[in-house]
Amino acid sequence: MKQRAYAAAGVDIDLGNRVKATLPRLLASTRRRGVLGEVGGFGGLFALDTRKFRQPVLAASTDGVGTKLKIAFAMDRHGTVGQDLVNHCVNDIAVLGAEPLFFLDYIGTGTLRPRVFTELVSGFASACAANHCALIGGETAQMPGFYRPGEYDLSGTIVGVVEKERILDGKSIRPGDALLGLASSGLHTNGYSLARKILFGRLKLKPASFVRELDNTLGDELLKVHLSYGPLVRRLLQKFNSPARGAPPAVKGLAHITGGGFIDNIPRVLPGGCDALVRKGSWETPPIFQFIRAKGGVDDAELYQVFNMGIGMAVIVGADQADAALRFIRAQQQKAWLIGEVVPGTGIARVL
Repeated sequence: MKQRAYAAAGVDIDLGNRVKATLPRLLASTRRRGVLGEVGGFGGLFALDTRKFRQPVLAASTDGVGTKLKIAFAMDRHGTVGQDLVNHCVNDIAVLGAEPLFFLDYIGTGTLRPRVFTELVSGFASACAANHCALIGGETAQMPGFYRPGEYDLSGTIVGVVEKERILDGKSIRPGDALLGLASSGLHTNGYSLARKILFGRLKLKPASFVRELDNTLGDELLKVHLSYGPLVRRLLQKFNSPARGAPPAVKGLAHITGGGFIDNIPRVLPGGCDALVRKGSWETPPIFQFIRAKGGVDDAELYQVFNMGIGMAVIVGADQADAALRFIRAQQQKAWLIGEVVPGTGIARVL
């Protein structure tokens, strides 16, 4: 049988259709109330239940996984980066107080490989299900000659909802408020370009290298999944910011510690006249960051602006509620510490 011209040019439409035929099974676990229709149309449909809100506000975010993908390529393991993408996006709207509604993904690749596609989508689906977020569609683009063989790129868009009067905008933050830190699982999805340069370039390690200080192979360590704090944040807000408490909201601001580390992310929620003072040594720094610090020759100031250093989310709470909030977070099986406080200043974060 003569090969079709488009397939000969590198784009196999029939293969794409066969692979996408598995989507209903893969996405079944992500279905939630509000989803209309089936995956495969020109766009996904979601009916927002406005009866639950007085003034619903949609919150949206788009992101990628960055050069962490290089580790997935080297390890030929692709489900974890799918989870990373969803969880990163969930966290980005959780800091606004929003719950996720639905997610859409984009996969761009030179040659579509069915196993890789299935692993990626399975990763999206498992993370969406864990975050009670529907995976309602996406795009898979075959672009021969655009990517290196075996490589691809990912991005994702999430849409959530929050009651207007309960949006976390940081405006109530005042000097004296406490800064709590939620533990990360490792690098999450930022700082990989610097980490790769140090670990693979300077130290000549390989993804399969077993590193005694990590008690792990480097590839396994670097592929640890970016944690989602979304479900925990929703429980935290229900407990400490509910109007039923009859008191002002105790949780005043949240910062997702991603690209830019502490220095660039915490100021995004600070009002004028306030600085965040982060105290080094007040939490457990994971071994991967200790290893990079010892071997990398990078100033501490830059480390805290590139990496999360073991803190994936910062929570700003009123000082009188800090102990109660910390106990509640730890009761949810999430490691957390008091890592600093808000002080008078000009809207910056200082790590001391």
